[in-house]
Amino acid sequence: MNPIKPRRIIALVVAVAASAANLAAEPLFTDSFTALDNVAERRAQRGDWQIADGIAKCTQDDALYKKYKDHGPIIFYDFPTTDATLRYAFRPRGCKTVVFTLNGERGHVFRLVTSEKGSNSRAFPPNGDRKSIATHVAPDWKLSDGQWTQVKVTIEGKTATVKFGDEDPIQVEHVTYAEPKRNFSVGFAFGELEVKDLTVSK
Repeated sequence: MNPIKPRRIIALVVAVAASAANLAAEPLFTDSFTALDNVAERRAQRGDWQIADGIAKCTQDDALYKKYKDHGPIIFYDFPTTDATLRYAFRPRGCKTVVFTLNGERGHVFRLVTSEKGSNSRAFPPNGDRKSIATHVAPDWKLSDGQWTQVKVTIEGKTATVKFGDEDPIQVEHVTYAEPKRNFSVGFAFGELEVKDLTVSK
């Protein structure tokens, strides 16, 4: 039997590593936002969401905003996660806030709120007098009217790493971030919002 040459061993190791990396990068969930797709995990609510050509788009209806006690249009995804990376891009027009939220069995777990004044990451203590607390404030992470912004949120245990557009990522910690999440959402108040490139991966 001929011995395997070292170069071949190296080539095999590289190939196996590359294959494993590709598998790791494969999304667990993605929404392609096409009119023909029936995405069972998606719940588009509180407005007339138009979904086609890779984009979900909605304009706030003021009557619905009042009906839902000053809550604007929102897209929920019933996709459970614990440690995961969630990515999406959004383009606001006339919005006052855009909000990304991870929810657990008892309620909100992690939230990123963005407005024209900046962004703040929030946590929801299980036993406390306050509804939520700010774990980080980013004055430069503002809504860019008419411009796409890419967002990436990675949850690993009690640590959340947030990447907003071209800004340097930040890390925040809170014990509730480690809780199992049952769904996540992207919502907004006032104006119009477009969402695309939404994926969940490990």
